[in-house]
Amino acid sequence: MTDNFSTLPNRITPWLLASRPRTLPAAAAPVILGAALAQYDRVFRLDIFLAALLAALLLQIAANLANDVFDYLRGADTTSRQGPLRVTQAGLLSTRQVMTGLWLTIGLAALLGVYLSIQAGWPILVIGVLAIIAGLAYTGGPLPYGYYGLGDVFVFLFFGLAAVCGTYYAQAGSLTLPVVFAAVPMGFLSTAILVVNNLRDIETDRQAGKNTLPVRFGIRFARLEYLVLVLLAFITPPVMAFTGLLTPWVVLAMLSAVKLPALFRLIFQQTGRPLNHALAGTGSLELWYALLFSLGLLLGRA
Repeated sequence: MTDNFSTLPNRITPWLLASRPRTLPAAAAPVILGAALAQYDRVFRLDIFLAALLAALLLQIAANLANDVFDYLRGADTTSRQGPLRVTQAGLLSTRQVMTGLWLTIGLAALLGVYLSIQAGWPILVIGVLAIIAGLAYTGGPLPYGYYGLGDVFVFLFFGLAAVCGTYYAQAGSLTLPVVFAAVPMGFLSTAILVVNNLRDIETDRQAGKNTLPVRFGIRFARLEYLVLVLLAFITPPVMAFTGLLTPWVVLAMLSAVKLPALFRLIFQQTGRPLNHALAGTGSLELWYALLFSLGLLLGRA
C-alpha cells in the first residue's frame, strides 16, 4: 500500500513519502493513552501532552528516514522491495538530502525533549536520548540491532512502555502500577506492526542478511507471534477491570477487536505486498485501541 501524493508539488512529494504518514497514528497512540491516564489521575497538562505528541511524531519520522537511507546503504532495499516506496532507493532524494532531513527532524524532537525535561526532570531527558539512539541504531551504526532480530524487543520498550510511561511521568512526576500495566498492550500492538513489516519483507531481508525473527524462525513463527501479541493486548483491559487497577470502562478498548478478523485473514493467508494492508490495518488497530481505552478512562472519571 502506498500513499497517493500525485497532486502535490514534486519537491514535497518525496519528503511525504519518506515520512510515511500511515505510520504516524501508531506513534501517536501511546502518547494519547499516557495523557488519558494522566487525566484519569487528575494530573493532565495540555502543554506536556502536545509537546510529547509532537516529539513522538518527529521521532517516528526520524526513524522512517533513518530506515530509508540506512537500509539503502546496506543493500537491503532493492527493486524487489515489497513495502511502500523508499525514496533513497528510488532516487527521489539523495542520501545526503535524507540524512539532512533526518538530523533536522532529530534536532526538532530534541528541542521538545529539552522543554519536557525542564518541566519534568532528567528522567525524561534520558528517555528521549535513548529513544533517538534506538531509532538510529535500528538500521544504522556498526551493529544495527534490527539486523540481528532484536527489533521486536526495542519496539516494545520504546513504542510501548517508554512512550506511555514517559508521557504520564512528564505530567505526574511519578509512575503507578496501573500506568505501567496499561503501557504493556501498547507495546504488544506496536511490536505487532513490526512483525507484519518483517513478515512482508522476509525474502528480501533474507537476501540482504537482515536476520529478523521471521528470517530466523520462519513464516509460521511470525504469524504465531502476531497472533499472540494481539491476543495479549486484548486480554489486558478485562484483567485491569477485573482486578480493580483501572475503571471497568477500559473494556471499551475491546471494541477495536472488530478489526481483527480481516487482519488475521491477511496475516495467515497472504505474503509479500498484500501485507501492506495488514501493516496499515494494525497501525489503525493500535490507534483505535488507544482511543477507546482513553475514552473508557475519561468515562470512568466522569
